[in-house]
Amino acid sequence: ARAEEAARKFYAEDIKAAMMAHIAARADADGVFHLRDEKTGEELALKFVTIHDPVRVIDRNTYFACTDFAVVGAPEKLYDLDFWMNPQTGELKIYDEKIHKEPRKSLLYGWYKHPRYTFVKDRVVELY
Repeated sequence: ARAEEAARKFYAEDIKAAMMAHIAARADADGVFHLRDEKTGEELALKFVTIHDPVRVIDRNTYFACTDFAVVGAPEKLYDLDFWMNPQTGELKIYDEKIHKEPRKSLLYGWYKHPRYTFVKDRVVELY
């Protein structure tokens, strides 16, 4: 069964299904996703908006999805959250989540998503 599990391929719909299950499990009764901002220490209350396409396969055992979450009560303020997952007991489970972009305001454009890190060959490289 070990080899079978390693050999099982997960596709975009599997990644999205795993994400939706994770978000549903992490959200409270009102659908609010609570996350502590590791940079600011702030407790965020967020609502799921969308999963970006394409979701990705980083290597045989690592899968990745990028999402948008809006601040509860302020839908124009978007956080871009990244999620990493791997196969555990035959299904994809999320093992890491990070804030990729935070909402910032510019005089010219209003609210936008400001990146905290970028990717170099699928590795996170902090920008500040």
